[in-house]
Amino acid sequence: MVSPRPAVVPLAAYAPGEQPRGDGWVKLNTNELPFPPPPAAVEAIRQAAGERLNRYPDPTGLAFRQAAADRLGLTPDWILPGNGSDENLTLLIRTFCRSADGGGEGDLIASPHPTYTLYRTLAEIQNCPFEAVPLNGDWSWNWDRLEAVRQRAKLFFVPVPNSPSGTVWPKEVLERLIPDDGLLVLDGAYADFEDGRLGLDLLEGPRGDRIVLTRTLSKSYGLAGLRLGFAAARPEVIGAMAKVKDSYNCDSLALAGGTAALRDSDWLGETVRAVRAERQRLADGLTALGFVVEPSGGNFVFCTHPDRRHRARFDFLKERKILVRYFAFNNWPDGVPDGLRITVGTAEETDALLNALAEFPG
Repeated sequence: MVSPRPAVVPLAAYAPGEQPRGDGWVKLNTNELPFPPPPAAVEAIRQAAGERLNRYPDPTGLAFRQAAADRLGLTPDWILPGNGSDENLTLLIRTFCRSADGGGEGDLIASPHPTYTLYRTLAEIQNCPFEAVPLNGDWSWNWDRLEAVRQRAKLFFVPVPNSPSGTVWPKEVLERLIPDDGLLVLDGAYADFEDGRLGLDLLEGPRGDRIVLTRTLSKSYGLAGLRLGFAAARPEVIGAMAKVKDSYNCDSLALAGGTAALRDSDWLGETVRAVRAERQRLADGLTALGFVVEPSGGNFVFCTHPDRRHRARFDFLKERKILVRYFAFNNWPDGVPDGLRITVGTAEETDALLNALAEFPG
């Protein structure tokens, strides 16, 4: 057998949220939208399936880039489509970070902790050094811990809002995170639930050449099964990333559906309002059951209970076919050891969750 690269042998693959088999599950563990996608997107996909599957897709995704650019008030040369926003995270590393395979140290990739664990996995795949900066227990930044990492990082991945906490750091905080000689990547997978223009003022500001925004259509547009996202950055950054992407990295169905979805701002506005209202109802219900719920700008909430029986509650809910996400945090000196992240679902799903938690034996 041919051996893989040495960096791959010890690699711990990213573990996505559980996808249950069978019917009857209340699925609140992977931050999917509980509603169908925009009807205009579904119709565009149908038309593309009947008309263009015998042809390669547009390798530049121009129509989609125009729609994304219009959404942010940019021009298409500031936009790069990706197979989910995760592909753009990969492209950033492939484009800007030297690996340690040749015997050198490699370029440092960093993120806060706790946050999206794929950042570490992608760094390890590229065999780049990675550092996670522990946040304070209230999910704020510890500037003493941060400074040395910020000075050395080539890429600093920061979700806005953060996951699993839902924390939204203000502009003046994000600006302090820009590396001395690297890029600050503001991963806006959940940005639409707070403000779809999060980070745009930094991108258009005097240090905008150090900023990259990423977006996905998996969350707010209900297109998780389509796998489509994009990066927004200065044209010179986008141009460099485009050199290392696959030739046809986004298929015709995804580009057609994504373009139509981005054009339907009325649908997005109504959907975001519904999610926010249900998020508040979920948070209020959990608080009434004794949980401490973190303020969230996403389509989820992170909560803890004073009795610390989070794993037991996770198992209790799963036995009743209700899935949430259990997080245990290692190497977080000032924070909680574990907790539950719960996706905002439909009103019926919220009721099922709260009723089940009320029955948890205390």
